[in-house]
Amino acid sequence: MPAEELSAADLPAEDPNADDLSRLAELHGVATSYRPSPDRTVRAPATALTSALAALDVDVRTPDAVRRSLAARESELRERLLPPTVVCWNGSGADPLPAALTGLPAGTRLRVETEQGETRAAVDRLPHGVHRLTATAPDGRTARAHLVVAPARLPAPAGRSHGLLVQLYSLLSQRSWGMGDLGDLAELAAWSGRALGSGFVQVNPLHAAVPGAPTDPSPYRPSSRRFPDPVHLRVEDIPEYARIEDRERLRGLQERARLLRESVLEKGALIDRDAVWELKREALELVREVPLGPGRRAAYADFLAAEGQALEDHATWCALAEVHGSDWRRWPEGLRDPRSAETARARGELADRVDFHSLLAWLTDAQLTAAQRAAREAGMPVGIVHDLAVGVHPDGADAWAQQEYFAAGMSVGAPPDAFNARGQDWGLPPWRPDRLAESGYTPYRRLLRALFRYAGALRIDHVMGLFRLWWVPEGRPPTDGTYVRYDAEAMLAILVLEASRAGALVIGEDLGTVEPGVREALRARGVLGTSVLWFERDWEGDGRPLPPDRWRADCLATATTHDLPSTAARLTGEHVELRHRLGLLTRSLEEERAEAAADTGEWLALLSRLGLLHGTGGGHGSSQEEAEIQAVHRFLLRTPARLVGIWLPDTVGDRRPQNLPGTWDQYPNWRLPLSDAEGRPVTLEELAASPRLRALLEVMRAG
Repeated sequence: MPAEELSAADLPAEDPNADDLSRLAELHGVATSYRPSPDRTVRAPATALTSALAALDVDVRTPDAVRRSLAARESELRERLLPPTVVCWNGSGADPLPAALTGLPAGTRLRVETEQGETRAAVDRLPHGVHRLTATAPDGRTARAHLVVAPARLPAPAGRSHGLLVQLYSLLSQRSWGMGDLGDLAELAAWSGRALGSGFVQVNPLHAAVPGAPTDPSPYRPSSRRFPDPVHLRVEDIPEYARIEDRERLRGLQERARLLRESVLEKGALIDRDAVWELKREALELVREVPLGPGRRAAYADFLAAEGQALEDHATWCALAEVHGSDWRRWPEGLRDPRSAETARARGELADRVDFHSLLAWLTDAQLTAAQRAAREAGMPVGIVHDLAVGVHPDGADAWAQQEYFAAGMSVGAPPDAFNARGQDWGLPPWRPDRLAESGYTPYRRLLRALFRYAGALRIDHVMGLFRLWWVPEGRPPTDGTYVRYDAEAMLAILVLEASRAGALVIGEDLGTVEPGVREALRARGVLGTSVLWFERDWEGDGRPLPPDRWRADCLATATTHDLPSTAARLTGEHVELRHRLGLLTRSLEEERAEAAADTGEWLALLSRLGLLHGTGGGHGSSQEEAEIQAVHRFLLRTPARLVGIWLPDTVGDRRPQNLPGTWDQYPNWRLPLSDAEGRPVTLEELAASPRLRALLEVMRAG
């Protein structure tokens, strides 16, 4: 009789096969249930368990295979001396040793090869870093592991500061080529630091996008998180630009750039990333024809050597995508493997294009570094806050180059909750926790190191993903997913280690449903949280707005984010009208209006009781709306939050959200320029002269 495939219907709760499968799942960090609320537990379907286990290369094809896999896993865990990665906090001897070491058999000998090239026979007082640990037990068993030694926690920010939050593409200047660029970022940082007393500027992810027609405009579905996107380059600021010989062609490009800029600023056009990149790519091809001087050539060579295989892979993918399209899974079979002979041969044939894309990575890295330098020179204690997306596009460079680290056939998402009964599928392949641990978290470490090179702080999108992620089997609805655990202690230790080396802060985006204990674990390691005013209510009490003295201190406090309505839209109720026009409301318009008005009314009543709603204080005769926006920010200053962020659109009364979750082509997500209350685009130059902005920022300075 042939063996039967496992399915949810075959495995009722009382079936012994279900017990074996559940036990096997737990031993691999795959959750068998989850709790959407404290009083409710939902069992994961068997298909979710088998799919997740199969993605971890665990044989679960039949009940017999499950039993064999379970026995093998139990034996492995019973016999092994060490897990693949061990974490020691601080390394000074003041913190207790981890259980992985204290649980070793008596008489076990330890040998540590440090990052610094030393060899030691003990694990106390080791330098910070990721070292190699060898344990030899008295019975002759030997195990090798990665030993992460990290500071016990990151230091708190030096004093309190306020700063601006902006989607960089949306901030055009009179020098932009159709979208905001790194020159605009440096200018914004220099001006706001000196003139407004800002301590930081937070931007959207600037990761490399997947090229296409059209390109996915979302900065949260990148091709690579390790390397930035050259579309953000200020081409004129590249030293070789001034020495381009084909001046006639260059003038033509500049004229097209002017028309593209004017179409957005004066004619109501949306930001067209593809058109911007077409222009910049042509200009960069001209830049590349100019030979680098000896010093620049040496600096480029150093960059190539430092980035090594990762950059070569990224540039190779970019070159191959020009020939075969951006979905590497549809390339000729031999090219789907970055280590194949066919790929090596193609890399040689495309060496010129590989070098071009490597050069672009270097040029972009240099301008990112220059923006952070401009911020610090302007007196900002933090500088540029970069944003790390939760994952990468399955078609992109990282998914191709790091295939062994991604779970094939799975996607990251979110389970059903009160806001989305069907759950969510974000279309991002998850990292495999087992492969990360076996490598000592090498790709994660290198990713963080690259970002911290030019960041004063790093925002971690969906920071709960350091602990667990919701895996959705390919082709299945999100309801058929389950949580898969990561070694949160190791993920946190690597994060703290790399941030401390860079002298940078870390801000975790911990909005929404958060597993118990996660915020506490993050706070214990010095990772700041994110608190958004409209969500801060006494949920365990009367549900009313949370008074400022009850807010947490270790956070970035803001009035809104890129995924939420602007403060002006929320105060006027225009966010409800927008969702009504797009057919996104789940209740009647009257019910939604009433609830939104009641919510806003409660907050305004609290602001009034606290004496915060008292005009602009700027002498500009601003409207009641401006007074209310200022009151909101006075409230944020009343909280103990270490960082207070101002959503840049709030400074000019912008009504439109940059992203409207739940929409695709119904709304121009990620393509809107910064605009005033009437929807007229506002340039960086106009922003600097805005009385409305200066009145709001004067509130922040006074606070």
